[in-house]
Amino acid sequence: MSDTLLLFDPNKVAPEDGAPPPDRVLAGTPINRTWNFEDDGAGLYSGIWEAEPGEWRVDYSEWEFCHILAGHSVLTEEGGAPVELKAGTSFVIRPGFKGTWRVVETTRKLYVIRS
Repeated sequence: MSDTLLLFDPNKVAPEDGAPPPDRVLAGTPINRTWNFEDDGAGLYSGIWEAEPGEWRVDYSEWEFCHILAGHSVLTEEGGAPVELKAGTSFVIRPGFKGTWRVVETTRKLYVIRS
């Protein structure tokens, strides 16, 4: 593998299981899996994230680019309108975003995070 080209192959990385902190969960039992392909040790991460149905509060201190590969989620900023996220949707969440993430149908996304 090249030091300057990174391919996302979930068959070559074991997923890490996780979940939102219990005090943030609003509905369901949202289990997630993360295939992290990049961690440069300086706040840059990239990979694939997948979550099962549920809803939880989010509070972003980092910048994140996302591209939805499959599923259906709804992201709602405090005081804002719900935004439907489905396959093909790309977006950036900026530091300071607070709201809720609701997974309606198991959702898989590509992500790049800069903290």
